Amino acid sequence: RMSRHAQQLRDHDINPCVAETDASRKCMDDNNYNKDMCTAYFLKYRSCRKFWHDIMMQRRRNGVKPEMPSAEERKKMLESMG
Repeated sequence: RMSRHAQQLRDHDINPCVAETDASRKCMDDNNYNKDMCTAYFLKYRSCRKFWHDIMMQRRRNGVKPEMPSAEERKKMLESMG
């Protein structure tokens, strides 16, 4: 059974970067944990985290709850950005 923290990391409403996390992990598995082979995945993950962290901080400053938009709301936000 997963810990509560592990479950939250798998929850798309809490963690906006589940896909990037999975892709990085798969790359590491596929390349015998050679980090050099997975740089592009790590960069995508980092930019995902930074992007949503900035949105979360902006919402916190503006008093918007929840601070992290739901998975559905994030999808709409990304679509509206093109």
